[in-house]
Amino acid sequence: MSSKKLNYSTPSLWRDKEEAWQEAVPKVHRRVLANSQVATLALFRLDAGAVIPTHSHPHAQHGVCLEGGGEFTMGDQTWKISKGDSWFIPPGLPHEYRNDPNKPSSIIEVFTPQREEYPPDVP
Repeated sequence: MSSKKLNYSTPSLWRDKEEAWQEAVPKVHRRVLANSQVATLALFRLDAGAVIPTHSHPHAQHGVCLEGGGEFTMGDQTWKISKGDSWFIPPGLPHEYRNDPNKPSSIIEVFTPQREEYPPDVP
């Protein structure tokens, strides 16, 4: 992780490197792919059986499952998701994700506005 502050008036590049990955919750690893004042793009790798507990945040959340799958609960709705499925979670809506107990998953998500608590990770 870099301690550099982002300069949003110039283009930025994020590289895949070991130190860019963080454990978000047990069995869930996150890498910031891009981060600006308007949005955050993140890649999540979830181990089999991983759980992202119920939470909410003031960000709109858009995502797509690249591989694997599991069960997403958003408010009072629960959906089974698999490779290729995508979703939208409105700001403030409580949600939880339970990964398939038998296989890992990869998910890309976009948050708007920016997730300021996610590290900028500019090389």
